[in-house]
Amino acid sequence: MLDELMDESADDRLAATLAPALALLAAVAETGHVTRAAELLGIPQPTASTRLAALAGAVGAPLVIPAGRGIRLTSAGRTLAASAARALATVAAGVREVREEADPGSGHVRLGFLHLLGRSLVPGLIRRFRRRHPRVRFTLVQGSRQDMLHGLREGEIDLVFVAPLPEGDPALAGRALTEQELVLSAPRAHRLAGRSRVRAAELAGEEQIMLEHGYGLRQIVDDLCAEAGFEPRIAFEGQESETVRGLVAAGLGVAVLPSTGPVPPGVVEIPLSPPVYRTIGVTWRADDPLTPVVRAFRDHACAAHTGRGPRPRQ
Repeated sequence: MLDELMDESADDRLAATLAPALALLAAVAETGHVTRAAELLGIPQPTASTRLAALAGAVGAPLVIPAGRGIRLTSAGRTLAASAARALATVAAGVREVREEADPGSGHVRLGFLHLLGRSLVPGLIRRFRRRHPRVRFTLVQGSRQDMLHGLREGEIDLVFVAPLPEGDPALAGRALTEQELVLSAPRAHRLAGRSRVRAAELAGEEQIMLEHGYGLRQIVDDLCAEAGFEPRIAFEGQESETVRGLVAAGLGVAVLPSTGPVPPGVVEIPLSPPVYRTIGVTWRADDPLTPVVRAFRDHACAAHTGRGPRPRQ
């Protein structure tokens, strides 16, 4: 085992020694000519020849041989050049990523959000942000509140729009953006359809259509029913609010949902009494410094909704 560790250490030291010349070897493999490789790297041709000779001496094997007016790589040279090309591509990708992330005008934002927020809030924020930063790339991830927060904690997502904001988790920070009123969605022929307002307690015994556990709205509705003193009768569970509305329109039950726009045919929306709201906010990892572009988008989202929701929570 000690011999293996010593051999690995020697390889690491040799690799560190060779690293400055590997770009040259990769350029020689690409051009087939020392002079052209030197021009490509912006170094004098004699310097390139000296580096190649030193590189061959360090590995203990010739790396290039004459071939007409140019040169070609030996078997050892091809092996080392292929490794050098892969390593340089990895480094170049890393440099490109760092340069992008260091410039808020470019870079990459991995954004998670609830399905319903993809109708207007998220597209609107991205559209306005990209007017000023057209080179920024977005990866969009949708799912339940539980899945979004898990992805955030695992470092798979940079920012998450959720409702409600996570409470009591020191690993996460958040800021409230805006509020949505929750209403009762009922079939047009339902006994409550003609009411101007409905108390939560009046839903006791009604067949309800809900989102699955893990969605923030499900948590809110479960709490609302518990506060009213009853356990809901669940007819169906879904993963997306529009599907729930479709089931309501089909007369299969009622649902408590955000009021987000035009009411679909066959459905009426009735405000709750007292009114019930859910807070939508943006969340990020508290202990992980945001890249400039992610921070810029977060600040853009917060500024776009200043004064439209509850007081920010740091």
